[in-house]
Amino acid sequence: MHTTSSEQHKPVIGISCGDLNGIGLELIIKALSDNRLLDQCTPIVFASNKSINFYRKSLSDINFNYQSIKEFTRISPKQVNIFNCWEEEVAITPGQLNEIGGKYAVKSLTAAVEALRDGHIDGLVTAPIHKKNVQSEDFNYTGHTPYLKDAMNAKDVLMFMVAENIKVGLVTEHLPIAEVAKHITQEAILSKLAIMHESLIKDFGIDKPRIAVLGLNPHAGDEGLIGNEEEKIIKPAIQAFRQNNNALVFGAYSADAFFARGMHERFDGVLAMYHDQGLIPFKSLAIGEGVNFTAGLNVVRTSPDHGTAFDIAGKNKASYTSFVASIFSCIDIASARKGYTDRNRNPLKKITASILANAVDERIDLE
Repeated sequence: MHTTSSEQHKPVIGISCGDLNGIGLELIIKALSDNRLLDQCTPIVFASNKSINFYRKSLSDINFNYQSIKEFTRISPKQVNIFNCWEEEVAITPGQLNEIGGKYAVKSLTAAVEALRDGHIDGLVTAPIHKKNVQSEDFNYTGHTPYLKDAMNAKDVLMFMVAENIKVGLVTEHLPIAEVAKHITQEAILSKLAIMHESLIKDFGIDKPRIAVLGLNPHAGDEGLIGNEEEKIIKPAIQAFRQNNNALVFGAYSADAFFARGMHERFDGVLAMYHDQGLIPFKSLAIGEGVNFTAGLNVVRTSPDHGTAFDIAGKNKASYTSFVASIFSCIDIASARKGYTDRNRNPLKKITASILANAVDERIDLE
């Protein structure tokens, strides 16, 4: 098979199909039906021809073509590639949460991660899974992020929600609120800050990133009147990271005032203490273009910032904006990492000269 030099340099992006009964395959077909995407990457969908065809029939207004492969040596850079992870007939029932949807979501994911680990693909985009029906003895995880941490033998990872106008990372992820406080430790905060700081430099091309850290309690504890985590844990961690890394890290900020005043616009990244504290403002401000990026891995993984959406599955109602954003983020981050490695710095500078010029003044104001 003859390939041009531009085709050889295109990243190969793997895509897991998610829950078969959710909106994942619909999003994949819609996103990859635009052939212009093939100019940017070579996509490989980990699913089966039969599952793809099931949803393609219900999307009759979309022209979607692909080639089927069972070996990575057969990848075509000019087509969408479907890597068949199973051959058997599967009963697909859009909108239903059942064992089948979870079982084949895991089959797709594990095959894609194996390909990622073996270097057959340059990045991975994961369609949504449901935490309830993927659970088994072999897959005992609350989501993609902890699974990828173990699969890639990472010391720690960061659930990093990214969009052009806002980037929010989480200290804790899918925990009951009753358990959040005991997981807020200096060690955890320092680890997540380190991952965010490095990711902003290597993955997003920001030479001197500015990071805001939110408090845990209302009003960031009001100097100990409403909880003492800020004074005893969060602020000391910020101070230690700032000093040890010569980093622009500030806080702890009261979460409500921080976002209400648009202060996120003055920072390259925001570290939130728990899930809803970070994701409610992120999803409100990212305007449908949010991407979930797993920072801290030695590979690139992104996903849309939404779930399986069983309520609209199979009805041709799902918006693929966030899914397309996830694909482009995966391409961009993979390219940025290569650029950083090749030249020991990322060439895609996004930090503005005005922010650099005013860094000292703002450092005083923000305190």
